[in-house]
Amino acid sequence: MFDLHCHLLPGVDDGADCTATALALARVAVADGTTHAVLTPHIHPGRYENSLSRLTPVFDRFRESLAGAFAGETSGLQVALGAEVRLTDELPVLLEQGEIPFVGEWEGAQVLLLELPHSHIPPGTDRLIQWLARQGIRPLIAHPERNRDVLRDLARLRPLVKAGCLFQVTATAVAGDFGPGAEKRARQLLENNLVTVLASDAHHLERRPPGLSRGRDAAAAIIGDDRARELVVDNPRRLTASRFARSGLESPV
Repeated sequence: MFDLHCHLLPGVDDGADCTATALALARVAVADGTTHAVLTPHIHPGRYENSLSRLTPVFDRFRESLAGAFAGETSGLQVALGAEVRLTDELPVLLEQGEIPFVGEWEGAQVLLLELPHSHIPPGTDRLIQWLARQGIRPLIAHPERNRDVLRDLARLRPLVKAGCLFQVTATAVAGDFGPGAEKRARQLLENNLVTVLASDAHHLERRPPGLSRGRDAAAAIIGDDRARELVVDNPRRLTASRFARSGLESPV
């Protein structure tokens, strides 16, 4: 499986706090069936002052640690660097400076994992998405099923759907770990064929561990095995084809 949203990169946000924890999370992910992961630390000016230039050396060191930890083993975790980018006024500037890592490509556009505020969908979000489209960028909206506006009214997503956004649902939300409201919305998004990928959004070994297979199985009970596989293998593999070596794309699931 391919995980396009996880916080394994150590010491840069509210995810793994050190390399040892990050490696332990990687082992849990591999044991769960994940073969490829795009590491997506938060970029949130004023809270997590991350950028491509700051994250790249951290990623390079962690990739070396990961290779050493799995050396001689038949399975491992291939990783690429992305980011979960908060919708803020600073976003256009960071993009113009080339400081935003993308998670992949979709239909010729760069894909940005975009996090809305948890409390609401800000006015003007659809205009920002239109501006991104003119820059050749397509948003993949992170965990819409947990946004409070969406929890109150699923129709609040309609302008984002119309604007061409992709949607990433948290795997364990489908399995009920984020409460009945998020589970209901995740189910509705699946039933309406609005989900592009399921991802773990893993942060911690205990509170938010990797659990992509649980989400896949929960989704399969709603939309069937083939469509559930599309969300954890086919679609994310297509989206990240430019990020992983061809040999890696042939890894078993």
